[in-house]
Amino acid sequence: MLLSKTGDYGLRAALYIASCSTEEFISIREISKKLNISFHFLTKILQKLTEKKLMISFRGPKGGVKLSQPPHTITLLDVVLALEGPNFFEKCILGLEQCRTDNPCPLHQQWVPLRKQLIELFETNTLATFITGFEKKQFRLRLDDNRLTNKKIDLT
Repeated sequence: MLLSKTGDYGLRAALYIASCSTEEFISIREISKKLNISFHFLTKILQKLTEKKLMISFRGPKGGVKLSQPPHTITLLDVVLALEGPNFFEKCILGLEQCRTDNPCPLHQQWVPLRKQLIELFETNTLATFITGFEKKQFRLRLDDNRLTNKKIDLT
């Protein structure tokens, strides 16, 4: 089980927005450019996050998106479930439709406890936790973030 491109890009966009630490709307074009994500694809992803009340959007020249609540209140699980759907963590790690407890795939028994750990990990970490971790380790979240140059994380 891996995040889809929608989940991956949506999580990265949410982290980017949280890292901007501004109350103003951030242009979707800016986010698209900084994270090297297709503008149209990103717009659809951010629409989903807006529908799920994790973001607020505003049209117009000063428009864009912003988080609907402080980053310390939005968990990674909130973002993943909003984009991947409520049954995301119930899926087979191999993607087999017929895999379930009464008809397990070869990795089912090993996947179940790992899945629970992954849910807990996503549930106990917020966007703010992640951003703080990036800053402490001096990871670079944005392409133009020159103040964090020692180490960088590739979010593309």
